[in-house]
Amino acid sequence: MNAAETRALLGALREALARGQGAAIATVVGVRGSAYRREGTRMLVLDDGAQVCMLSGGCLEAEVVEVALEVIASGKAQLAHYDLSEDATWGLGIGCGGSVDVRIERVDEGDPVTAAWLAALEAGEAAALAVPLEGQGRVLVRPDGEVVGTLADPELHTFAVAQARERLGLREPRAVTLRTPRERAVFFDLNVPPPVLVIYGAGHDALPLAAQARTLGYDVQVVDPRAAYLTPGRFPGAALHRLAPEELSAFSPPERAQHLIMNHHLDRDRVCLAYALRSGAQYVGVLGPRTRALDLLATLEAAGETFTAAQLAALRSPVGLQIGAEAPEEVAMSILAELMAWRRGYSGGFLNGHAGRIHDAETHAAP
Repeated sequence: MNAAETRALLGALREALARGQGAAIATVVGVRGSAYRREGTRMLVLDDGAQVCMLSGGCLEAEVVEVALEVIASGKAQLAHYDLSEDATWGLGIGCGGSVDVRIERVDEGDPVTAAWLAALEAGEAAALAVPLEGQGRVLVRPDGEVVGTLADPELHTFAVAQARERLGLREPRAVTLRTPRERAVFFDLNVPPPVLVIYGAGHDALPLAAQARTLGYDVQVVDPRAAYLTPGRFPGAALHRLAPEELSAFSPPERAQHLIMNHHLDRDRVCLAYALRSGAQYVGVLGPRTRALDLLATLEAAGETFTAAQLAALRSPVGLQIGAEAPEEVAMSILAELMAWRRGYSGGFLNGHAGRIHDAETHAAP
């Protein structure tokens, strides 16, 4: 699930705990065949039956709430299996043709592993939570090597910690259930810092881009030298940086940030392009036709600027998927669709005719 969903779930959980309500978190831990959401999707259930976020398109939630209420009352986690191909069971006539495993666990703030996991989610920090689907204990692993908690079986604990560290090293870590050589299943829930989108240029077409990016869970940063354009009212929730091109050395976005240059001003675009390419970013997009980006590069090189092959490989131009976008809102959708495909390793092509599991990136060519 994306950062925006996580924020909504955590906000509701904080309010519920402050009121003294019991709560459980239901997490998709296994998917076979086709399903609406994938592993790592979470839903909060409160002791009055209220729910926040969704695990499916609506066919699972009522059943999961019933199990969650039992879990809240007993304190004992449950693993529930749902076969979505059974239309008669769900009464919807829309069998997805797959099955889903959901683990439901009561929220216990006094448990050190739970407290560490919720803290990582709140702070947007990288962490992996390993949960045996059969057996006792849970263990949380951070990228710096810190381990919180333990599994009852030492061999399983060693496997879980090693796999958690490996997953955290991926570019786009995602939740997954893995099996040990002895066929014991361990679910790895992954939390990573939210993606960061740096937009150079605060013009009219940056407004829908920033707004849609926030909805998708991005931390948005906008850079522009014009104070009148940089107002919270125009960019709610975004970090605003009033910087002239010559002041960019004072700007330090995280290395994981994706950069998009759309000043509509040749001089500013040129300086911003040079800065973004040198930032270590793996994605540097330039709005407009390919010839414009190449002209910017040629002007920089003529002035004595040089870039490594790795830096030039980050350049994306034109940006966006080819969907016929024209209006600013459509262009924003096109750009963000490309960014999602790039981050997750998809080609961005049509799904029509695809016979495999929809969510498997391995079945698509990398962009």
